[in-house]
Amino acid sequence: MNTLSIALKELKRETRNRWTLVFMLAFPIVLMLILGTALSNAFGGTAQVGDIRVLVRDSGENPALTEAFGVFAKETSGMGLSFEPLPTEMDGRSEVEKGHYDEFVELGSHGMSLYLSGRNAIQSNVVQGMMAAFAEQYNAILAIEKNAPGKAAATMAAGSVKTRDYIKETSIMADRQPGSLDYYALAMTSMIALWSSISASRLISGEIRQGTGTRLAASPVGKGEIFAGKVLGNLVINMLCVLILILFSKYAFQAYWGEHLAAVLAVLGSEVVMGVSLGLAVSYVLKDAATQGLLMILTQVASFFGGAYFPMGADEDLGVIGYAANLSPIRWANVAITRIIYNDQVSVMWPVVALNLSIAVALLAAAAWMMRRKEGL
Repeated sequence: MNTLSIALKELKRETRNRWTLVFMLAFPIVLMLILGTALSNAFGGTAQVGDIRVLVRDSGENPALTEAFGVFAKETSGMGLSFEPLPTEMDGRSEVEKGHYDEFVELGSHGMSLYLSGRNAIQSNVVQGMMAAFAEQYNAILAIEKNAPGKAAATMAAGSVKTRDYIKETSIMADRQPGSLDYYALAMTSMIALWSSISASRLISGEIRQGTGTRLAASPVGKGEIFAGKVLGNLVINMLCVLILILFSKYAFQAYWGEHLAAVLAVLGSEVVMGVSLGLAVSYVLKDAATQGLLMILTQVASFFGGAYFPMGADEDLGVIGYAANLSPIRWANVAITRIIYNDQVSVMWPVVALNLSIAVALLAAAAWMMRRKEGL
């Protein structure tokens, strides 16, 4: 009962604390709005290619190739790709170099040759991929005709060659990619979860500074109850801040939090527990001012390397920065939650939750041991 009373007292005190409202709620909301709006162009997931004009020179020396390419050109005509015959007085390569056409294809007895302009890498890759797919089909037809003469005609018929054979797309949730506000809603929330260490660092030192620590120590309430009550109250208030940020970003900014909110909350909750434990343990090792300074440095460094201020891919090879980033609890949370939201990989929460809670248990045990050794709180 004493533990719950102390926890309730902590809740009331923190809700009246202007620092909690500004630093834990207003600041991340403003930051996610500014960064999410200013960097919206950096999260564009699509690119417009436009119509691609390909110049074709056909010597007529390979009738089978001419016929097959005609079928291919007809089937791809509605895909923004147009094949135009080369007039006899023109030089195909020169026309492409001058920018009159995008790419150039030659059909002859030797087969097919493709000349790419290189001006637009996306367009060149599209044409190269489609021509490679056509070449594979054409070679397959030749093999059929060689082994079973007369059987390839049906394969070459226009009705049997589908557009999907030339372009194959594989994606994971292609209709849902994180936008700038989606990213910064997640990044700011996981950052604030770790910043719970700063408020936790004042749990005991704040009582001592205000002169109430002596009265608490002299009260009939045991140190264990005081410790548990303060930790519980701080955990609840910081989890409420995290939940408010999630709900506010979801409904005010339309940020996407996926279909597995319980798993997301489990990861963020474990980070809050770890942050509170860190703040409490450091407060027993250093004096009040030094504690605040050290925790501010640690949280800012973890935020920077964890991707709170700029996007950092989960699987990028980042070199030295990558090694530093992997030490950030914010990055652990960001990577895990991103996979939960966009890849439906709910199982990735378990290693992160286990790691956070393991660190929290060690830090809480150290803080409790140091509290017991002290004469007062």
